[in-house]
Amino acid sequence: MPSPPSTPASPAPETAPGGGLAPPTRSEEPLPTRLRQLPRSTWPLIALLVGYPVWWLVGLGVFSFVICAVPMALVLLNRRPMRVPPGFGLWVLFLIWYLVSLTMLSENPPGAYGEFGMGRIISVLVRLAMYLASAVIVLYVGNLSERELPRLLLVRMLGAMFVTTTFGGLLGVVFPNFTVTPLFGMLLPGRVRSDSFVQNIINPTASQIHWVGAVKAVRPEAPFEWANTWGNNYSILLIWFVIGWWVYASRKRRMLGVGIFAVSLIPVVYGLNRGLWLGIGVSALYILVRLALRGRAMALGVGAVALVLGGTAFVMSPLYAQVETRLDNPQSNSIRAYTREKTIEATFTSPIIGYGNTRYAVGSDKTVVTGKTQACPQCKHPPLGSDGQLWLLLISQGFVGAGLYVLFFLNAIRRYWRDISPIATGGVLTMLLVLYYMTIYDGLYTPMPLYLLSFAVLWRNGMDLAPPRVEPVAVRAKRARDKALSAARTRRLLETKTRRAALSTRTSGRPVRIGEGQRVRTREGQRERHGGPAGGIE
Repeated sequence: MPSPPSTPASPAPETAPGGGLAPPTRSEEPLPTRLRQLPRSTWPLIALLVGYPVWWLVGLGVFSFVICAVPMALVLLNRRPMRVPPGFGLWVLFLIWYLVSLTMLSENPPGAYGEFGMGRIISVLVRLAMYLASAVIVLYVGNLSERELPRLLLVRMLGAMFVTTTFGGLLGVVFPNFTVTPLFGMLLPGRVRSDSFVQNIINPTASQIHWVGAVKAVRPEAPFEWANTWGNNYSILLIWFVIGWWVYASRKRRMLGVGIFAVSLIPVVYGLNRGLWLGIGVSALYILVRLALRGRAMALGVGAVALVLGGTAFVMSPLYAQVETRLDNPQSNSIRAYTREKTIEATFTSPIIGYGNTRYAVGSDKTVVTGKTQACPQCKHPPLGSDGQLWLLLISQGFVGAGLYVLFFLNAIRRYWRDISPIATGGVLTMLLVLYYMTIYDGLYTPMPLYLLSFAVLWRNGMDLAPPRVEPVAVRAKRARDKALSAARTRRLLETKTRRAALSTRTSGRPVRIGEGQRVRTREGQRERHGGPAGGIE
């Protein structure tokens, strides 16, 4: 299998709308520059990314990815042959393992419990639907040509979702008690609508309110399901926003992008999300390292100065007190350590296929008594596998399922690491963040399709810029030798024809063999040296 290209050969960059540069492409045809110029086959993706605020308000924010995956699948049915990304077999095996793990749904590990009821069945089906929808989105985006869906418009649609995330975060900071009765919830049966899991994913709320020490912390979550999910999606979408609104953008768009980014930092700081802060730090460090490896000293210096100035301004601002308070009150550390320990213990009782879903621990980090009591009002049933995607996979699909999931993203990093184009650099960073966030954030529900959509952008970029396959050195050497031998034979043949034509002229058209011609020239030379006539043979 050929290794990924390091610096793909491509024509000069085209001009993007507004005067900026567009990603290089092999296509010589003019590409669409506006959403209204795209063909009808792209409307499911436009409705999903650009129209996401509407989906959220009606209570279908989580299910919008599944709903839009249906017309995407119909588009794929008309595509022959269908392209499949490298390493996609790992994701297929992961889905198969998910189905196998469902055989353990009715079982409970030692030291844990859970009712095999409607809530467990609904959560399992929703997770399966999200995994399948994510796979469909990858195939759909990858099978659209650059003419149908240019990468720049795809990246900017993801940037538009970042703008939605920013204003949703501001809504949570300014109006933390904002909520809407979802239209979709009114259509559900009462038994389903009353389930706590269903309420969490269909009710549009602006924020979650927690007390950090003596400080009331407003953690924005709109337009997603939880505050941690907001931080997860923010950092993923920020990458594509920077590429679409700064790297490939005009001066006007860049100024607008800087303003939007500055505003987005307000909910980032007030949300007191430590995982998000660390994720942004990892992203900045990654960019600096890639710039250093490419020898971009000027860009590296500018980035370092910007980080120093930004950090200094932050420390001197009132927001620093908010962050310091959050770091001094790590309220979730003890419960996270407890549930992770219990999750690993439960996983070892079914290490191959897991238990199909989460369970509740018996006891908690504060007491061995299960659940809330009058003496311990903070005690509750901690759910195992709720501290991140890794722990969910371990208890649900065992070590094998978790390994397949990790290998899928590691393979994407390995394959596209050498590609230094901006889109590939951002895509690899996204894959790295997926592996980091899986230890602290749930990958479900809305983050998972965004993970796979980012992978699809990475795949599309590799296809559109991939140079011809590089032949092995031995094949190239043999071809060079054959070419040199052929040129030598041609040169000797031309020399022979030239000599024959010259001899034929000197012998008045009488055909003379090459050997005879040599004797003729020798005799002529001898007679010339002896002062004889220099004419023909006597």
